[in-house]
Amino acid sequence: MLNISKNTIKDSTPFSGAKSLEITLPKKESKKRLKILVWVIVVFFLMLFLPWTQNIRSKGLVTALRPDQRPQTIHSIISGRIEKWYVAEGDYVAAGDTILRISEIKDEFFDSLLLPRTQQQVEAKTLAAESYGDKVGALENQISALEQNNILKLQQARNNLKIAELKVQSDSMELVQAKVNFDIGKYQLDRAEQLLKEGLISVTTLEGRRLKFQEVQAKLIGTENKFLTSKNEFITSRIDLSAIDNEFKDKVSKAKSDMFTAMSSQFDAEATVTKLENQYSNYAQRSQYRYILAPQNGYIAKAIQVGIGETIKEGSEIVNIVPANAELAVEMYVEPVDLPLIQPGNKVRFIFDGWPAIVFSGWPQLSNGTFGGVVIAIDQFAGPTNQYRVLVTEDPEEEKWPDLLRMGSGAEGIALFNDVPVWYEIWRQLNGFPADYYSQEEKDKTASANK
Repeated sequence: MLNISKNTIKDSTPFSGAKSLEITLPKKESKKRLKILVWVIVVFFLMLFLPWTQNIRSKGLVTALRPDQRPQTIHSIISGRIEKWYVAEGDYVAAGDTILRISEIKDEFFDSLLLPRTQQQVEAKTLAAESYGDKVGALENQISALEQNNILKLQQARNNLKIAELKVQSDSMELVQAKVNFDIGKYQLDRAEQLLKEGLISVTTLEGRRLKFQEVQAKLIGTENKFLTSKNEFITSRIDLSAIDNEFKDKVSKAKSDMFTAMSSQFDAEATVTKLENQYSNYAQRSQYRYILAPQNGYIAKAIQVGIGETIKEGSEIVNIVPANAELAVEMYVEPVDLPLIQPGNKVRFIFDGWPAIVFSGWPQLSNGTFGGVVIAIDQFAGPTNQYRVLVTEDPEEEKWPDLLRMGSGAEGIALFNDVPVWYEIWRQLNGFPADYYSQEEKDKTASANK
């Protein structure tokens, strides 16, 4: 009743006996309002002491826990042309299955007999290296034979030198003896001539002396000639000795030069063999890269290069693959101010896109449709958005995450902290204080330690 007019119906018309009219009569509104206000205050006061779970909320995406289980792009190691596709988008492939085949587009790999011909080159160069090795061995044997022959020749030349030296000594002694005989013969001749003048001997005796003197003189000349010949032979022996050593050095130097040349050719051939073997291995490995294989079990998500006959470059992206049976996780991002509150092992509640949920942030026990998680890793540096990435995996103590959950789905994370009274949370929010990330037990221990 608005009670706009001072004239009331109740005063002019009696309501007694009309129950429906009595119901319309106003009661004491002030008492009713007071009672409602009291109950509201009591309820609000009691609610201030209800437990409230402190939390922070953050957006995130579903990903894989292990890097090798996350979606990846398969690249082409070699350039080529697409010849045939063996799969379609959405197909399941096992590790090692062929996805597509490409052909060569470089002229140096067009030869269909490239591997056999390269192998022939390897074998030919291997035989050449072995031949040079045999030549080196033969030259080593030749040098060894020259050294042994030189030893014998040197011994022979030294013996000849010794013989010539002894012959020179013998001839010199004969020359000395011949000179003595010459002096004696000359003295006897002079003596005979003196005696002939004195008439003591005959002319015949003198002529005999002269004849004998001529023989002694002839023998002196022959002995001197023989001595000079012996000296020449001695000198010749010394020259031969030096010549043998020089000839040996010359032959050995030439043989060693040939040996080193053969060794150089051998090493060059072996290096060429190694290079050809490496080239053959590269050709063999390259031929395997013509088939693009699945690196692991998964599903073909998207073909980036399409069609038949399309050319692709080295390192080009070909197809995206999503690994199967990946262990899911959620990567969520938190502000730097909230980073000290997050620790490995903290509990997190998630609301996944596509799964309806009724959420009470402060009373997670009353929430419905949320899923539990546990923080396992926190980045050590901030990303481009100046936020830190937090990796959260499924909580084994909670309900399992949905089987139909896929990587890339959105997720909203609610990181849970300490349970505090509602009044404390209101007071903290009004003052802008951070959430309590110390448990009450830790606070009690700290207080006890400070006493």
